[in-house]
Amino acid sequence: MKEIKDHEQLRRYLQLYRIEAIFNEQIVPYLSLFSFNQGELICSQGEAAEYLYVLVKGKVKIYHTSAEGKSLILSFKNPLEVIGDIEYVQGIEFINTVEAVSPIHMIGIQHRWLKKYGKDDASLLQFLLEIITKKFYIKSNSLSFNLMHPVEIRLASYLLSVSFDEADSQFQGHLKSADLRDAANLIGTSYRHLNRVILQFGKEGLIERDKGVIVVKDREGLSTLASRNIYE
Repeated sequence: MKEIKDHEQLRRYLQLYRIEAIFNEQIVPYLSLFSFNQGELICSQGEAAEYLYVLVKGKVKIYHTSAEGKSLILSFKNPLEVIGDIEYVQGIEFINTVEAVSPIHMIGIQHRWLKKYGKDDASLLQFLLEIITKKFYIKSNSLSFNLMHPVEIRLASYLLSVSFDEADSQFQGHLKSADLRDAANLIGTSYRHLNRVILQFGKEGLIERDKGVIVVKDREGLSTLASRNIYE
């Protein structure tokens, strides 16, 4: 994580997403703009939550790890998204892990300033209410639905999510062969089954394994297979 000391860029993000009115004049001086590199963790499950983050550039991956050590991907998110809202309201540790899929920018503010200057602010509270209720609506409709899809669709969706960012045409990520076991856990399948599907995708020309990474060769073909990206 690196702080970007550019108040003009911060102001442009507030204007771009029309969220200037969300933060009152007492809170604004305590807003910071942060950058995270691809693969960097924004927060980890079980970690003390000290910041509320607003995603304004890039894409993040959100996943949860069980007590048995099994991880499951919940979703990929693009701007505008809030990280740490539930934790702020409930006063709890982070309930999920959030990782940067592409280079990202986040507006961040420490909980102590929100509590001091925003706990009774109607605009901020309404914003958080809308964000949180939207999350629960999406989660209740998608989690079990996603798990019922065959592995082919889950893998196609996962590869599309980690390889492309709709807001950044220059970004093209990839999946490392060394990370396949983690990928299998995240999409809820076995490592052996995942490898079979990857082999199948390779034969169909959808992907290619090259120097320890899996590269998407036919984005349109994967999109057709997935029908719609179930993680986004």
